Amino acid sequence: VQLVESGGGLVQPGGSLRLSCAASGFTFSSYSMNWFRQAPGKERELVATINRSYGDTYYIPSVKGRFTVSRDNAQNTVFLQMNSLKPEDTAVYYCNVIFRASDYWGRGTQVTVSS
Repeated sequence: VQLVESGGGLVQPGGSLRLSCAASGFTFSSYSMNWFRQAPGKERELVATINRSYGDTYYIPSVKGRFTVSRDNAQNTVFLQMNSLKPEDTAVYYCNVIFRASDYWGRGTQVTVSS
């Protein structure tokens, strides 16, 4: 299993970023995919989940209405569109899948929201 995140960067408050996670090594369309984040000095937290059928999504309250998770099963890629970004969204963002009862993570992509 390999997960590779991209799309992070430095953005001003109120700005937008679109993260991507390219997956390989498993049947992507058969698994729910997750986005986590970890801010300095804080625990890693779940941000959003999209199930394998694409129809169901979950967001933590602090990002609901601002972030949108989506997937392209033909491209084995999951996305996180982040709008109206706030300084408290600053973190390393990780893609995650639970495959055969094991957690797999990408290396993460840094998102910094600052003026």
